[in-house]
Amino acid sequence: MSNASQTPGRRTLGFGPWFAGSMAVVIALVGVTMGPFWRPIVEMAGDARLHLPNMRVWAELSTPVRIHLLTAVAALVLGAVLMGVRKGRTFHRLAGWTWVALVSVTAGATLFISGLNHGSWSLLHLLTAWTLIFLPLAVLAARRHNVTRHRRHMMGLFYGGFAINIFIAFMPGRALWVMFFG
Repeated sequence: MSNASQTPGRRTLGFGPWFAGSMAVVIALVGVTMGPFWRPIVEMAGDARLHLPNMRVWAELSTPVRIHLLTAVAALVLGAVLMGVRKGRTFHRLAGWTWVALVSVTAGATLFISGLNHGSWSLLHLLTAWTLIFLPLAVLAARRHNVTRHRRHMMGLFYGGFAINIFIAFMPGRALWVMFFG
């Protein structure tokens, strides 16, 4: 007789439902925190016209914001490449360490960005904390050859972190919005 259990294993949700749920929570939190500001935001969105980047806006940004944006864009591009290549090879490892460095600098730069909350950190800094906690955990999982946990953490950081932050960064009135649409 087999030692295998005759009861089916517990079925876990895949990445899609977790991602959709986390995006719904983020949108709800943004909706609640932005409550009284929605009307002007919607009006600005209605007047938006895509154009080449306004480099005057870039020149007016502080150094931590510029570092944050440059490393975030580089991490987004490299992360997209990493999602499409074969895993476990030399390129994946080298590009992965580069991605970790870029994301670390991106998250670290946010610790010096406090203009949204009159010199203090804002709720957005919770995403920084989340990144600075899960990035080393993802690296540790890879070093321990726990591929499932490594994949889950990295995909959560890439899709969750970047999707959420791009949504927030391109809200009407913010620097990237003004640079491309204002």
